Amino acid sequence: MKMKRYFAPDMRQAIRMVREDQGPDAVILSNRRVENGVEIIAAVDYDQSLVSRALGASKGQGSGAGKPKAAVSRPASGGEQALFAEAGQAGNLKRIEREIHALKEILESPMLQFGWGELQRVQPMRARLLKQLRQLGLLPGLAREVADQALAGDAGGDVWRQALEWLAARLPIAEDDLMDKGGIVALVGPTGVGKTTTVAKLAARFALRHGRRHVALVTTDSYRIGAHEQLRTYGRILGIPVQTAADRDELQAVLNHARDRKLVLIDTAGVSQRDLKLMERLSTLNQQEQRIRNYLVLSATAQTSAQHEVIRAFRKAGLYRCILTKIDEAGSLGGLLSVLVEHQLPAAYVGDGQRVPDDLHPARAEKLVQHAVTLMREMEETMDEERLAFDFGGLLANARA
Repeated sequence: MKMKRYFAPDMRQAIRMVREDQGPDAVILSNRRVENGVEIIAAVDYDQSLVSRALGASKGQGSGAGKPKAAVSRPASGGEQALFAEAGQAGNLKRIEREIHALKEILESPMLQFGWGELQRVQPMRARLLKQLRQLGLLPGLAREVADQALAGDAGGDVWRQALEWLAARLPIAEDDLMDKGGIVALVGPTGVGKTTTVAKLAARFALRHGRRHVALVTTDSYRIGAHEQLRTYGRILGIPVQTAADRDELQAVLNHARDRKLVLIDTAGVSQRDLKLMERLSTLNQQEQRIRNYLVLSATAQTSAQHEVIRAFRKAGLYRCILTKIDEAGSLGGLLSVLVEHQLPAAYVGDGQRVPDDLHPARAEKLVQHAVTLMREMEETMDEERLAFDFGGLLANARA
């Protein structure tokens, strides 16, 4: 196996150098950004079995810490030693193996770009709609689904309007009865998403409709310095007392004391979705005598990958609805809409500012989609053609298969 490094100003030129030097069968083992460009390590006569054997030997050595040294695997061959030496410069072998499958796609870039060009030529309306939906911020899978549905309708109609209407119909929106019937509600989510402010907004709206004596505020946040004081400040402004519950027993006592209140709002501590003790920290909310509905507070400014993580993690504790916050600070909403569609977690309320209680509204699918369109137009960003080729370059071939 012949391995070699290549340096170029950008990835496209680097790939061209690899192809000219090693031919179309070359495999990219790793890439990284360096000063003034990128560095690629590529190989010809690549042997997947060699990597697998080397990885197997590495795993055997790692898992045999408790065995006698005599049980260590056979010495690596000359080829394997060369592979380990080269891989040590680019990263460990496990990372290289993961990257191989992803970076093979880079070698397919010309074919994907050709496919995207053909799609634009053969199906211009579909290509244009896909581009608009990606500019809206939708993830590729949902963009394809929305485009297919919109184009399946009246071909002579406004496909963009049809796409937006279909997207709105796919959004999981809750017809929430919280402001009418009340209940026991806990707001959960990571730190910094606006749980405490949202608790104050919900309390104020309910108090305006039913009276302050029908609302109780509880905080279980014993981690952040000043967390209690923030909610108590809101409580003093609203004329609603705030109770503190440090553990499950204290929360049960507080809830029993507030049985005559129509709405009990629980402000919880912010917990990272990657916190290994997430379930333990939320265990306070597991009350056998009282049914607590968990509303996940989801920030519109978070990255899409983080929003996915948050929902997956907190869903283990049981989620009833979600509340979208910081809509006014978001640069794009398409990613958030994609996350809601994928996880089918109903959105109950939308927060778009700090004013209590004005900047909290019942979630409406049409308004969310329209706001996403407004943000797209304000950004005025053109979707990168290379990115579109990677997202949709294979659609025409798949359609003909």
